[in-house]
Amino acid sequence: MTSTTTASHPGAADRRPARSPARQWLPVWAVMLGIFSIVTTEILPIGLLTTVGADFAVSDGMAGLMMTMPGVLAAVSAPLVTAATARFDRRAMLCAFMALLALANGLAAVAPVFWLVLVSRAMVGVTIGGFWSIGAGLAGRLVPVHAVGRAVSVIFCAVPLGSVLGVPVGTFIGSAAGWRTAFAVMGALALGVFVLLLLAVPPLPPTEVTRLSVLGGLCSRLNVRFALLLTFLVVLAHFGAYTYVTPFLEQVTRVGPRAITAFLLLYGVAGVLGNFLGSALIARRPRAGFGAAAALLGAAALLLPVLGHSPAGALALLFVWGVAYGAVPVSSQTWFAKAAPDAPEAASVLFTASFQATISLGALVGGGVVDLTSPAAVMTFGGITAGLAVLAVCAHFVRGLSWPPAP
Repeated sequence: MTSTTTASHPGAADRRPARSPARQWLPVWAVMLGIFSIVTTEILPIGLLTTVGADFAVSDGMAGLMMTMPGVLAAVSAPLVTAATARFDRRAMLCAFMALLALANGLAAVAPVFWLVLVSRAMVGVTIGGFWSIGAGLAGRLVPVHAVGRAVSVIFCAVPLGSVLGVPVGTFIGSAAGWRTAFAVMGALALGVFVLLLLAVPPLPPTEVTRLSVLGGLCSRLNVRFALLLTFLVVLAHFGAYTYVTPFLEQVTRVGPRAITAFLLLYGVAGVLGNFLGSALIARRPRAGFGAAAALLGAAALLLPVLGHSPAGALALLFVWGVAYGAVPVSSQTWFAKAAPDAPEAASVLFTASFQATISLGALVGGGVVDLTSPAAVMTFGGITAGLAVLAVCAHFVRGLSWPPAP
């Protein structure tokens, strides 16, 4: 795989009239809401898996393809879109991808056959790769230099919020009004964000020409390889098991839709907590942060088949799982950034592509395990895989590896 280098055009910097502080931050919030709607849409099927599968008479494993499709397309489109759209106005591209997301959710809401749902999920994948490739690096063009760090924090807080709230919100809407309504609501949200982006974000002509040329070089670095390995193992463990947490709660814990919604909502709250705790720890001790997240995730998944027969046991373990996974995205992204401080854009593309590819693989592998065995077995699979990530962190420590200094 290849990566990105950038060649800036002198004199291409934005020349915009001064704006009030409130208006100045509106574009940042618009981009954040775009990422929130994307992340929420991506994982929405987890809470609706059995309902959608029953409606189309497909197995839980086959229904899991709704999680596989976006990850595959996002992994492919992330580096390609970075290069293909380099000469287009960035606001126009953000709006185009948000319109595509609204169309995808609308198609899923009215799809008469399951393969059209999968087509809509492929459209979601293209949106993920495209919007992230552009939106994640726009903070420096939307606010003054002294506020860039805060703007980045605002934009990226959409990741844990969407990740941890998407499943319980989708489950609640699906149980109250049907799974098609859940997709329709997300389509309406995407349409609203499209309007906000169009009105709030100023014209952003491209200031860089991005070329595909360096990702292979980054992959030759040992720290980057560890980042890829850790991301692969932890994300595989999480999505391989968590994609099928609803069937587990139905068949093993034996709780109904309302209880499942409450369980997943508590998981979401724990995830927000884990994001802030993980951010604080990973900034000071990257190995400890990533290792702790993997260890807690693995322990929760391994114990679910043992203690998850009771609602109290399942609830407690889902809380621990939520705290653990809440720290995973920021841990992975930080490790990539520290491994390649001289190529932040290339590291970001690599992070996005590897994370999304593993989401799809995790859902696919987990679906195979569920179809061949049971939801309890897929939890054991997730726990063992997360344990391998802990061993990889230990190997990084034992070898005495350190990160290159930031330029």
